[in-house]
Amino acid sequence: MIFFLIRFANADELMQVVALILMAFYRSFSALSRLRSRVGQQSSLSNSVRLLQTQSSSNTDLYSELKELIPEYQERVKKLKKDHGNVELGKITVDMVLGGMRGMTALVWLGSAVDPDEGIRFRGMSIPECQKALPGAFPGGEPLPEAVLWLLLTGKIPSKGQVDSLAQELRNRATIPDYAYKAIDALPVSAHPMTQFTTGVMALQVQSEFQKAYEGGITKSRYWEPTYEDSMNLIARLPAIAAYIYRRKYKDGKIIPLDDSLDYGANYAHMLGFDDPEMLEFMRLYVSIHSDHEGGNVSSHTAHLVASPLSDPYLAFAAALNGLAGPLHGLANQEVLRWIRSIVKEFGTPNITTEQLSDYIHKTLSSGQVVPGYGHGVLRKTDPRYTCQREFALKHLPNDPYFQLVSKIKEVVPPILTKLGKVKNPWPNVDAHSGVLLNYYGLTEENYYTVLFGVSRSIGVGPQLIWDRALGMPLERPKSITLEKLEKLCGASTSS
Repeated sequence: MIFFLIRFANADELMQVVALILMAFYRSFSALSRLRSRVGQQSSLSNSVRLLQTQSSSNTDLYSELKELIPEYQERVKKLKKDHGNVELGKITVDMVLGGMRGMTALVWLGSAVDPDEGIRFRGMSIPECQKALPGAFPGGEPLPEAVLWLLLTGKIPSKGQVDSLAQELRNRATIPDYAYKAIDALPVSAHPMTQFTTGVMALQVQSEFQKAYEGGITKSRYWEPTYEDSMNLIARLPAIAAYIYRRKYKDGKIIPLDDSLDYGANYAHMLGFDDPEMLEFMRLYVSIHSDHEGGNVSSHTAHLVASPLSDPYLAFAAALNGLAGPLHGLANQEVLRWIRSIVKEFGTPNITTEQLSDYIHKTLSSGQVVPGYGHGVLRKTDPRYTCQREFALKHLPNDPYFQLVSKIKEVVPPILTKLGKVKNPWPNVDAHSGVLLNYYGLTEENYYTVLFGVSRSIGVGPQLIWDRALGMPLERPKSITLEKLEKLCGASTSS
């Protein structure tokens, strides 16, 4: 092997191959990270490094895998603070302060990052890369949510055996105490599903392991351990709570028990009352792509903020759900389907002309409303989460009239919004497509859609809360400024 390399490889290639072999042998994460940075644009070598980084673990237990990783990450954070604590990450402008802190780098989020042009990357991997690399329920299937959870928490691609082990662990944790159901039942059936969902999560908080451990005097270095227990229990129990709310509000109220043979996404669909294999597969995709979207969005940031004073994961996630329920965040997915239905109602059919659709869009905008499902606070291109749902629809329901209408909307809306010149991103986001797919498979109650989003988001929030405690992230306390002070500063800046 070495003779072959010396004879046929040039010096640069040989150094790269030798470096890869050494990195794999010593499993040195920090050294591997430096190598990845050095090779930069060399795609073939970069892919080899990623393969070594993500597939070197043999642990089938997620807790054990995480426990091995934490000291390495702690050292990295310690070094950043010690050696680079004064490095500036950018400047803060008045537009940022008055514009919802858009573009202001303010927190560390391990699981994912959103690039304005590329969209979401989960631990550095795009959605198409995740679809290829992460285990599915069958060869070529959509990524299993358990695989996404493993990736977000560890930064490593799990094997099918690791995913199956994690799936069983989540099923073992999924028992719901009766009082949680009773807390939901205390609300009127007419209550919005998100109100019922938050209530159910708060009821589960009674069993918080972190609260018990903190009251028992656990040391700070071990905060992550009960946080892990709470986060995993919460993730495991949410589908049953969410399904109960759906059955209570829209069906006969009968609980459909968890199926021990099904994975996380499929079980959620099953407990809702859907067993079409295509719906099970779509639910796997839906949960996976809605799991995380870096840390600055309302629900993710809220969870991080509320957990920073050491509120347990139940309290933090309940707060996140209340943020998700806002019309400008998670509630947008129900607004999209309502708007599409209003188009169909206006014309009596989803099979309308481009001219009719254009007129209706202008009508929507002239009334002071926005076109739901279009635009994004960070993205400047079509959301890849929209794209993968479109690909799913093209494969499974290409002739559905509502899907064809969604496709036509994508052709008509961006040019109109661009011509108006009032938006930075005229392209569709994740919400523009999901409702039509859910509607096709029979989940037609759009008021429930944000609950689906909430269940999914736990898979991104939970891992970050664990890492927050493992890395000793402090109480979040940014500085505010009065309007008068801001005006004074701007005046001084102008006069100078």
